[in-house]
Amino acid sequence: MGEARHPARPDAIDGRAGLMGKRKANEAGSSNGLRADVLRVLGVLKVATADQIQRLASPHLTYRHTTKKTASARKEARTASHRGAVNDLRRHGLSVDGGRTRGGEEVRLLTKDGLAAAAIDLDREPGETGGMPKSGGRSGAAHPMTVNETVIALIRPKPGLDLVVGEPAEAVAAARAAVDAPDGIGSLVSYANEVALPVKGTWKNPAIGSARADIVLTAPEAGVPLLFIEADNCTEEAVLIAAKFDKYARFFQRQEKDTDNIEKPLWRTRWSAPASEEYERVHPPVLLVFHQAGKRPARTQMARVADLTRHHWQGRWHREHDYHSYDRRIPAVATTLDLLREHGPAGSAFWRFGRDDREPLLEAIGNSRRDAYLARSRQAAREEQRRREEEEAARRESRRPVCKDCGQKFTDDRCEAVEYTRDWSRRQSHPHLCEHCHTRTVTAKRQAEARAEEHECQEREQERLRQEAEDRAAAQKAGSWFSRFRT
Repeated sequence: MGEARHPARPDAIDGRAGLMGKRKANEAGSSNGLRADVLRVLGVLKVATADQIQRLASPHLTYRHTTKKTASARKEARTASHRGAVNDLRRHGLSVDGGRTRGGEEVRLLTKDGLAAAAIDLDREPGETGGMPKSGGRSGAAHPMTVNETVIALIRPKPGLDLVVGEPAEAVAAARAAVDAPDGIGSLVSYANEVALPVKGTWKNPAIGSARADIVLTAPEAGVPLLFIEADNCTEEAVLIAAKFDKYARFFQRQEKDTDNIEKPLWRTRWSAPASEEYERVHPPVLLVFHQAGKRPARTQMARVADLTRHHWQGRWHREHDYHSYDRRIPAVATTLDLLREHGPAGSAFWRFGRDDREPLLEAIGNSRRDAYLARSRQAAREEQRRREEEEAARRESRRPVCKDCGQKFTDDRCEAVEYTRDWSRRQSHPHLCEHCHTRTVTAKRQAEARAEEHECQEREQERLRQEAEDRAAAQKAGSWFSRFRT
């Protein structure tokens, strides 16, 4: 199926086929499966360290090698297989070294052919995986590392407990705690990195001034149909972060005709999202994740960005219904990477601009007050409908006919049967009788008619026999007169 979608890339397919066809493991213990994991991770994240690849693709390895004395030795051991897999990809021209992070870790990225191979594994079009990063780790890759850590904190990869059997009790307990912890959101394929959001131009060639989302999350099965995510290391000025919301707003407002020839927001031609009730046209939410790496305090950044972007996210208060509506507004949510790591998406780690308290992600990007109002409205409508149906039933009951024979009220079916109709063939006889009495009367009538018919038949038969007897007697009498005459 993947080859059929990408027939124009024989070089990528052939290169990957040659790579994946080799089953010989290298000295680091890499395998075809690990190389495929590396392709998938780098196809999404673009730039990553072996440590990040391992935590996403093989989280069980985090709980192995725990007996080694130092953290660096444990890290060296648990990432060895994936480092070997990346080296295999590099020998086949599918990956290259991208420099080092500020902490000294090697950064890996895919070549053009590697991205094409990753697109097949991820079941994405070639353009969806983007191109090679411009700088990689030459500048320390601080921002890509924060983006990656945000994805890992959102997914919260869970280890397979069967893969840590035999490890020390402390490691097994830690793995079990990770498995028992609240789930994250989505899987690796639910995420896309560095996605252009054109205010003009096309998806592949956006015009200058277009936004570019650090992460796009699509996980409708988890209640997140579409979420745009921006990561910041507390190094940018708040005014620059706020300016991104201007670009997002222009992108969300852009209209385009879809394949059904109906004009709709451009983003809806690429991603799906449920239509809001009562025609409230809320834009997709944007999540800001601040990593306290720079000098600007994360809390100050959040408050400053919230103030500068108020016109983009502030809703209209409906006092009579006790909720805000956000027609043509952007739900803006913020958190820190530390809070996200600690609590995960299901924890109270997210601050919705305009609200007082932190909430879980689904509540923060939603509108619980409005949902409650709509639920109350639907319940009231159901109650009103039920009341009307009861009143109508009472009116029907008061007008329900009573059988003139036995005095019982007509059933609904009987009422319907005796209702007036222009079709005379469907009109019921004895409309003043209930169904039971009607059946009894009709049966009695039919029986009487049958008896009368039978009696009539008997009389006709007796008359015929009498007539035949008279005819015979007359014939005999006539015969006797003729015999006298002859003598």
